[in-house]
Amino acid sequence: MSKKDYYETLGVSKNSTPDEIKKSYRNLAMKYHPDRNQGDKKAEAKFKEASEAYQILSDPKKKSQYDQFGHSAFDQSQGGGGFDFGGFDSGAFSDIFDDFFGDFMGSSRGRSKKSRSNRGSDLKINLNITLEEAYFGKKQTINLSASDKCIKCNGSGAESGSKPINCSSCGGYGTVRARQGFFSIQQTCPDCGGEGRVISSPCRDCRGSGIVKNKKSLAIQIPKGIEDGTQMRLAGKGEAGYRGGSSGDLYVFISVQKHKIFQRSEDNLYFKFPISMIDAALGTEVEVPTIDGGKSIVKIPEGTQSGRQFRLKSKGMPVLKTSTFGDLYIETEVLIPENLNKEQKQLLEKFRAIQNNNENSEIKNFFNKAKKFWEKID
Repeated sequence: MSKKDYYETLGVSKNSTPDEIKKSYRNLAMKYHPDRNQGDKKAEAKFKEASEAYQILSDPKKKSQYDQFGHSAFDQSQGGGGFDFGGFDSGAFSDIFDDFFGDFMGSSRGRSKKSRSNRGSDLKINLNITLEEAYFGKKQTINLSASDKCIKCNGSGAESGSKPINCSSCGGYGTVRARQGFFSIQQTCPDCGGEGRVISSPCRDCRGSGIVKNKKSLAIQIPKGIEDGTQMRLAGKGEAGYRGGSSGDLYVFISVQKHKIFQRSEDNLYFKFPISMIDAALGTEVEVPTIDGGKSIVKIPEGTQSGRQFRLKSKGMPVLKTSTFGDLYIETEVLIPENLNKEQKQLLEKFRAIQNNNENSEIKNFFNKAKKFWEKID
């Protein structure tokens, strides 16, 4: 039975680049890998076909020979019996295997104890601050319980006078080879857990972990203008790493409390300012609060309606990491008196009589439109 063309096997052409050949093989190998298709003989056969084709086409010299003479270029060296996995270049195949399946199998060729991550865990805390504190910024002390590097063994995990030694089972690599089918794979060393080192005399204080639990205080700076929901990252302030590994990070989640007067939108502040009906009609000057604790004078012109906004430039929140500020917007809310005494009612009645003789044009226009609407319905 004639062999299938190697280019056809990988789904590439003679003009394909080495990267295209490699990519095609990777996809096929991942699809038909024996570990993903246990007991599937067809998948195993396709995996072997793809691996055979890739070994030839990934080697420029072998590819050139194949392009000239086809399969016969290699039949003579292998006795005409087809591709022999026993003659597979083990070094080349290991490189291929590790390149493609290192992540899938949980290991990589030549992995040593140095590549294993002993990084400490990240920590998270929530911090509530007031709007004034967000405006001015503040120094905040945070108290927390976290792992620190063991002082006695300096984080090594070994008792004073001793030190970690290379694992005899894996030679310090943290991985061992195991035979599986027609090739070998690397697995985490069961004796050292992938560390590559073992400790014969563990530190008594940390019991070989290199870390101890401590209560500690950290001083952090809350920047001016920080917003609700901001996440601050303090690098290396989390849990200490296992046996000398790097420390994790500390994440501080900021919550800004609601203010009794001001409402915030990005870098601007807003609040509603109540004024009497008389002040709205006649106009006045009012004194309003600002977030920095100061006061500003706002002139209310006569005839001011509810909902009118007045802008105080640069009286809002600081813009984070700049020297600029947002604005403060004041919205008027005209209050109508609910309980009038006799004198007030008489004055308003007199005012209404005068007003009716000089009816507001907007009111008049509205009722004219309403009258025409009713006439249509009738």
